Amino acid sequence: MRRVVLWTVVVLTALVLQSTVFAQISLGGTKPDLVYLVTIVLAFLEGPSSGAVAGFAGGMVEDFMLNLPKGITALTLTLVGYTVGTIRQFVVSPSPLLPVVVVGTATTAGILFNQIVAFLLGQLHVGAGEVVRVALLTGLYNAVLTPILFPVIRRVAEASRAKKVFRW
Repeated sequence: MRRVVLWTVVVLTALVLQSTVFAQISLGGTKPDLVYLVTIVLAFLEGPSSGAVAGFAGGMVEDFMLNLPKGITALTLTLVGYTVGTIRQFVVSPSPLLPVVVVGTATTAGILFNQIVAFLLGQLHVGAGEVVRVALLTGLYNAVLTPILFPVIRRVAEASRAKKVFRW
């Protein structure tokens, strides 16, 4: 239960920061997507099932909170969380740059996928060049924020794990 509460707080905090503080700060006309960042880091740390659940929950809340077409972001973040969690099981590297690269790449791919689904559903109202530009800049923005937020999210992940008690 503690784990669910902590991760819910992390996702909701990301949504609040994304819609308030980071809504005012833009890089080349784009803003960071902290829900993508949290989902990817959680999947990176905890595996595919945790990433998929956090992605679905965060995506649904983001869709309703930001008045987006319902379900597209949830689908995208569920797939991104599951994919990152699955791929992470096969990547063994002690490099501190690995989370930065993973977050940047997965964010870019997720936003591109999101926009392809939006196009297929008739919800996309910008050109392909703009979609690629926004996806790349958002991925870069999230990659820049990763060294700052990754240690915080990792600490929450470690605190949420069950403590093993040794008993005689």
